[in-house]
Amino acid sequence: MDTMQEMQEWVESLERRARTRLGNGRVADYIPALAQRRADQFGIALCTNNGDVYCAGEAQESFSIQSIAKALLLTLALRVHGDTLWTRVGRNPSGMPFNSLTQLEVEGGKPRNPFINAGAIAVTDRLVSAFATPSKHLRDVARRLSANPTIHIDERVQASEWRHRDRNAAMAYLMKAFGHLDNDVDAVLQAYFSCCALSMSCVDLARAFNFLAAGGYARPLGEQFIAPDLSRRINSLLFTCGMYDAAGDFAYRAGLPAKSGVGGGIIAIVPGCFSVCAWSPALDECGNSVAAQYVLELLADDMGHGAGALLTTAPASGVAPWWPRPPSSRASR
Repeated sequence: MDTMQEMQEWVESLERRARTRLGNGRVADYIPALAQRRADQFGIALCTNNGDVYCAGEAQESFSIQSIAKALLLTLALRVHGDTLWTRVGRNPSGMPFNSLTQLEVEGGKPRNPFINAGAIAVTDRLVSAFATPSKHLRDVARRLSANPTIHIDERVQASEWRHRDRNAAMAYLMKAFGHLDNDVDAVLQAYFSCCALSMSCVDLARAFNFLAAGGYARPLGEQFIAPDLSRRINSLLFTCGMYDAAGDFAYRAGLPAKSGVGGGIIAIVPGCFSVCAWSPALDECGNSVAAQYVLELLADDMGHGAGALLTTAPASGVAPWWPRPPSSRASR
């Protein structure tokens, strides 16, 4: 049996085992356009640093990426502004819900990290200063990184977020009052909601974020998209802050840099090896997909590493050293 067939069978095995968690959690309904998804949907896609893609389930179905966009927003803002971005947003876990106002009031309007809503709005503000239409720029970058020219912004989702913007608007005006937002609040929020309303599949996302597994090199572009040290730093932030206020728990259980979205998707990175995206719309109380989290735990367990080890032990070569243990040696889960 060749390696590619074994890889495909492994991904299919992950998908079958993860489906045992379907039925737990509930689909997000605070953005009404998201509430129409079925809770029993599931997909997974894995993209190796060689560019090979393995997928199972509904991996080709597009969904609203929501807060997964924050990882790409951060990458683009750091490409433009460099470390000056950190004068507007911090780099520490929040320990609070992703839409909390409390921390902003206490800490002078500076968001704790770029992956909570306030932090992503502050990052979007910097992109509004740099690009005439930042959401279209992000869409075009996502198209190029995923090699899919049909990726689009779901205007129905974007309009739904705009109609239910009160809490995000409160955060934006509070940051504006403290001098941490330069541009018109409505313009920043429109750009932010449009980016979160990007519609992509697991396959699209696994390909698009593979540069973070490949030391910043984007194979679809044939170029170094970001510097290797920046890729490492973004992965570190994903590890500590990417899963809302459950980031520490997920790091303990799976040991992977990851970013979730309330659309049900999670992207995760195994540096030096591959990127992976799992999707299932039913969420836990922290806003993370129940089944997608579970499949990433299974993936890490199959690879035989302890929590956090994948950040440092994965080789740059591609396959053999991280090959999963045979099914007979896996612990029953």
